[in-house]
Amino acid sequence: MTSMQRTIKRPGTISGIGLHTGNECTVTFKPAPINHGVVFVREDLEGHPEIEANINYVVEITRGTTLAKDGHKVHTVEHLLAALAGLQIDNVIVSMNNNEPPVIDGSAKPFVDVLLEAGIAEQDSPKNYLEIEKPISYNDRENGVDLVVVPSDEFRITFMVDYKSPALGTQYTSLVDLDAEFVDEFASARTFCFLREVEMLKEQGLIKGGSLSNAIVVCDNPENADLDRLKEAFSIEEEVSIGKNGIINDVPLRFYNELVRHKLVDLIGDLSLIGVPLKAHVLAARSGHAANVELAKILRKEYEKKKLTSRYQQRPVHGKYILDVNAIMKFIPHRYPFLLVDRVLDMVPGERIITLKNVTMNEHFFQGHFPARPVMPGVLILEAMGQSGAFLLLNMYDKPEEKLAYFIGLDNIKFRRTVVPGDTLICDLEMTMFRRNTTKFAGKAYVDGELAAEAILKAIIVDK
Repeated sequence: MTSMQRTIKRPGTISGIGLHTGNECTVTFKPAPINHGVVFVREDLEGHPEIEANINYVVEITRGTTLAKDGHKVHTVEHLLAALAGLQIDNVIVSMNNNEPPVIDGSAKPFVDVLLEAGIAEQDSPKNYLEIEKPISYNDRENGVDLVVVPSDEFRITFMVDYKSPALGTQYTSLVDLDAEFVDEFASARTFCFLREVEMLKEQGLIKGGSLSNAIVVCDNPENADLDRLKEAFSIEEEVSIGKNGIINDVPLRFYNELVRHKLVDLIGDLSLIGVPLKAHVLAARSGHAANVELAKILRKEYEKKKLTSRYQQRPVHGKYILDVNAIMKFIPHRYPFLLVDRVLDMVPGERIITLKNVTMNEHFFQGHFPARPVMPGVLILEAMGQSGAFLLLNMYDKPEEKLAYFIGLDNIKFRRTVVPGDTLICDLEMTMFRRNTTKFAGKAYVDGELAAEAILKAIIVDK
């Protein structure tokens, strides 16, 4: 994997019809500066709106990945994104005169060819990677989907599909070196669908630009195959037939396991929406766009957490926690004797935070509460929860140092056990609502795994 950021040397253009919309579209790739990322530009719309290739903008995953921002969409972007990610291009402007990139032959290879013709240029800035330090997984039991990401010094994918079809059966593939394998071994693998799906996809308003020249159509039940419906769906005049391998018109495969290779290409494209390249080994079983996108969301939050640590944490944490007290004080205004958060143990930005407070006999409040039998005041346990929630909330803003979090309500407060000197208080808060700078948390505090207190906390964000 290359270590420096990349763009292209000069513009490159490709034209054709979109797979699902059937719209004619010209895509022009243009060089972009360092840290620009991949940005789609709808040149056909007033104001030329931009849509970043970011998992937060995914709005549809029906047989493809669609991005939208401020009501403006780009459909079926995964093959184009896979070409960029496979060539390890970080910064590029994707200028479009319609809403869906052309499907061409149903693979990522046409985009790869245009980009290679445009030339790849290294930029004078290192890449930002997401390095995985512990296994991360996503499972969809109902559909038999498993995705696991494990630590690796390089980006690798192992993919398995298991179709209940005599024509396909189980297929397996593995990519271990983007530089050596992507262009020749994976980019040209074409998209596919089953014959039984064609009519359903047409009824859903999809595959308007689909044809037997840009998709492999597989018949998994030859005895009940209705080829006349296929001809009608694709407006085919000539005769069609079912090949020995179950593929319509016996279209030759580019690889013996072309279908699983294409699924791997789709996964590369979808994971590029994290916004940075991965250093990890991805193990995938029966995954499609829906699962790919869910995994990308999880990994994006992991990246945001790591960005937070690298920005504010000065000492190495070695995986035991995310931020120490010095980093915490860069976010929230509390100071001695009222700072009640010592560490952030874990956090999912915008969703959940887990913090730690070491309760010692040196706490000032034990002088009067109570001298003979010191007990941490319940209101201060709530305050520790509140400060934890404030940290999570302020992290959602670009300039947290310019904001303050005020708590405006407490509900369903319950105290379950006392907190005494020597205890370690763990606060676990989940954000259950965020609307117009107002938020709600479900908070719980634990000692030694035992629930000490719980409450619903409401807060508002204001400018300092």
